[in-house]
Amino acid sequence: MERQKLLVAKIGGNIIEDQNALATFLRDFSKIQGPKILIHGGGKSATRLASKLGVKTEMIDGRRITSAENLDIVVMTYGGLINKAIVSGLQKNNCNALGLTGADANVIVAEKRPVQFIDYGFVGDVINVNHTTIKGLLDIGIIPVFCAVTHDGNGQLFNTNADTIASEIASAMSEDFEVSLFYCFELKGVLENINDKDSVIENIDLEKYTKLRDDEVIADGMLPKLQNCFDALHKNVSSVHIANADFIKDQTIKHTTLSL
Repeated sequence: MERQKLLVAKIGGNIIEDQNALATFLRDFSKIQGPKILIHGGGKSATRLASKLGVKTEMIDGRRITSAENLDIVVMTYGGLINKAIVSGLQKNNCNALGLTGADANVIVAEKRPVQFIDYGFVGDVINVNHTTIKGLLDIGIIPVFCAVTHDGNGQLFNTNADTIASEIASAMSEDFEVSLFYCFELKGVLENINDKDSVIENIDLEKYTKLRDDEVIADGMLPKLQNCFDALHKNVSSVHIANADFIKDQTIKHTTLSL
């Protein structure tokens, strides 16, 4: 029997920072028929609020070191300001959304990232996604909107990479659906030349990814994003794309498709 299709979309980058771009994306996302899930980041907003509060933000290789003070700011920003703005924007477009952290309904359990060379602080790595609970929400017509906050089941919240959460949710939901995972941000896809916004690499498989990485064509924040893409494909997600936010309404525009 053919399985029902599910769209899992993650938005980040300057879309969240730009009210008009976010409003346009939410309008387009709301028009998509069928079950769907939205995941969002918000690192720039968290950094800005930390600065206003006089709390130092430390980044190593594009990853946030999450002290106890920074965790408070992350939870306030991701789970509060951004998440509720997105949910209210979806409701404006007659899309019945529910904002969630991983702690809500125990949907995403994580463990503190072990200290190896770097102590990332209160950063969590996902160990379980409760796909049954998420499916229950979808079955009654509710669109889950996840922020980048998880928990360990023992009262501790964690900051968790939003790209990773999107990959893990998409992978878990592939138990019940045929899942397409979209990573949407302000660029058109993975670029061969960061200074040429039209130099989109339209297809990347594992072999090509390895070469692009070794040649340092892709680096920094794009590396973990691509690794999350391939992790999802290895865990039976049907298709994975990196694209401009307009891809939500027009999947014929130039973008990057990942394959094994």
